Amino acid sequence: MESSEAVWKDHYNHPNAWDQSFPPLSMVDMVVASAKANPDAAMIDFLGRHTTYGEMLHAIRRVAKGLQDMGVRKGDRVGLYLPNVPHYVAAYYGAMMAGAIVVNFSPLYTAAELEHQVEDSGTKILFTLSAKALLPTALEVLDNSSLERLVVGCVAEALPPAKSVLFRLFKRKETAQIPHDPRITNYADLLRHGEDSAAVEIDPVNDVALLQYTGGTTGRPKGAMLTHQNLTANARQIRLIDPHPEAVDRIIAVLPFFHVFANTCVLNRTVLNGGEMVMLPRFEAVQVLAAIQRTSPTSMPGVPTMFQALLDHPATPNIDFSSLRLCISGGAPLPLEVKQRFEAATGAKLVEGYGLTESSPVVCSNPYEGLNKSGTVGQPIPGTHVKLVDREDPTRPPPPGEPGELVFAGPQIMKGYWQRPDADKDVFVDGWLRTGDVGLIDEDGYVKIVDRLKDMIAVGGFKVFPSQVEAVLYHHPAVKEALVIGIPDAYRGECPKAFVTLQEGADIDGEGLKAWLNPQLGKHEKVCEVEIRLNLPKTLVGKLSRKELVAEERAKAQSATRQAGTTA
Repeated sequence: MESSEAVWKDHYNHPNAWDQSFPPLSMVDMVVASAKANPDAAMIDFLGRHTTYGEMLHAIRRVAKGLQDMGVRKGDRVGLYLPNVPHYVAAYYGAMMAGAIVVNFSPLYTAAELEHQVEDSGTKILFTLSAKALLPTALEVLDNSSLERLVVGCVAEALPPAKSVLFRLFKRKETAQIPHDPRITNYADLLRHGEDSAAVEIDPVNDVALLQYTGGTTGRPKGAMLTHQNLTANARQIRLIDPHPEAVDRIIAVLPFFHVFANTCVLNRTVLNGGEMVMLPRFEAVQVLAAIQRTSPTSMPGVPTMFQALLDHPATPNIDFSSLRLCISGGAPLPLEVKQRFEAATGAKLVEGYGLTESSPVVCSNPYEGLNKSGTVGQPIPGTHVKLVDREDPTRPPPPGEPGELVFAGPQIMKGYWQRPDADKDVFVDGWLRTGDVGLIDEDGYVKIVDRLKDMIAVGGFKVFPSQVEAVLYHHPAVKEALVIGIPDAYRGECPKAFVTLQEGADIDGEGLKAWLNPQLGKHEKVCEVEIRLNLPKTLVGKLSRKELVAEERAKAQSATRQAGTTA
């Protein structure tokens, strides 16, 4: 560990020293300080309507007062079932100002998923919109769970006047009728309670600000308890890796705020910096390109599939990207071809970073300027420690020169899982956060993710890393997206199978790709099949997801086994 940290200090490529401290700071103090320092600066551009920091602070205070008048007290859980709209920002910081713990819920959740997390978190009040995609589900949960109240807003409230009229005229089909129910409060009515909320004493280090549920790829989702200090420290850490923190800061806010990546890298970081968020409710390539053309943003965080979608859009060659300095990719490995093509098409730097829900989330990033190592997630950000441990026994280091499980420590690491001390025992080892990711640390302190422990494929006693096979597939010019999983094999236990989508106009089949791929792989890495699909499964933020394919192949194998038994 000491030698690794010496390497980072000697070869550190972020603009500020790695050895940093972060004094305790609450989320409430952070947003209030930023609003007071920049009262007239634009905080949000929502489809052309601007909200200043001063205006948003008034809304935040009104939400806090309204919630307290509803009976919200310190430690109560307030849920946000919202897309990227200004209501989210006011409710997020307002709930924290009232002393509550915010719980993020994805707008894509089914009623059953929402009910489960409402019950698990003990959420009593839920913010949502009068959209048909949201309100009916929220009403179902209100009737079938311990949820006590809904606060319902309307998108038209946040639009410029002309667009607001058009929305009410032409998008009625997308709006649900708000029923007359004493359990439902209109968002506009909540804001009429005034701004004189009772001050709540917050301990930034120990008080939880946000319950952020994990993706739930294995077992039921767990709520990561992120404290005020976790979130503000990570926002400050991210600001420290920016070589030009005083430059114009206008960020495309299309990554969903309910996801921890956007929550910190778009929302909290930008608010800390006094920057402007060009907010879009959902990702549509044409809308993102139009926003870039209209607002001249300076940065845009995203996931690899978003950058690929922008490259694929026919309007991209006609867009002026000259203002765009930096794009940050996270959530999934960034294919080198996508990075190179995007940088060539836009002139912007596209760098890869890495983090987890449990780390607020950022722990590593490639430098925005200087040495940028493709295939790595960069160096630890300031104040963050990283080391490798043995994949089988996390209490000892891995064999020399071999990959190990990455573990981290730092001010952004969660307090623990909500009401899950059993899970805490599995994820923490001597105070270090286990990531479940297998990696290497090179001579410059750059971290390379090899694969996920749970995604490794066991082939005849050998471990195969799916990402290494995927990386080879991406070198074929016909391959657009690739995922590799292990499927049951009677002789070897598992066999790698690849799923790919093709570039437009590509003329090759699965057997042709298999014949091209396997000679480049080791004996145990060779795939048994390459299946071409029109689409590959993705998570809520557009990250390629293996779990659906694993479930599909497992069901297929079980069906084949039953059929064989019936035939016999």
